[in-house]
Amino acid sequence: MADQRSQRNNGIHLIILETNRLSLRTISLDDAEFILRLLNEPSFLQNIGDKGVRTIADAWDYIRDGPQASYRRFGFGSWLVTLKATNAPIGMSGLLKREVLEDVDIGYALVPEAWSQGYAFEAATGISQYARETLRLKRIAAVVNVDNQSSIRLLEKLGFNYARMIRLEPNAAEIRMYLLDFDLHSRK
Repeated sequence: MADQRSQRNNGIHLIILETNRLSLRTISLDDAEFILRLLNEPSFLQNIGDKGVRTIADAWDYIRDGPQASYRRFGFGSWLVTLKATNAPIGMSGLLKREVLEDVDIGYALVPEAWSQGYAFEAATGISQYARETLRLKRIAAVVNVDNQSSIRLLEKLGFNYARMIRLEPNAAEIRMYLLDFDLHSRK
């Protein structure tokens, strides 16, 4: 796990972790153009939701009020996923603490051209290891739409087990919640 600082476009990026092919780092305001694109991908809107980010200014607000606020409050959040070989951003992934969930949950979203190459699994594996070894969490959760079969398969491959149906908001549709218990998982 890296703990380095790099300077780019007046933004300070803290590299949180690296895998064989990926770097996961903090999101800064200079990532706004990519965040604007990612949050408006049809797959993001369908599987995660509409964050109302339509302009670069909206993206700056999202970065400040979302990932950066989470870093300050919890010490973790959504991180930018980049390819180590090119430094090109391909998505975001990380750990979230939602008030409606008892456990910290893992999340991930990649641009379509990065799908089906094992990047989501690689990032989520690194994040799970970070949650267990660095943050010393006993378990993490994941939430997924019932019709998002590729994410359900990914969670099961990571060792998550279906827990129950939940609603993140009172009028929201029910979604599936999965749990990865690190103590239980390490005994298998």
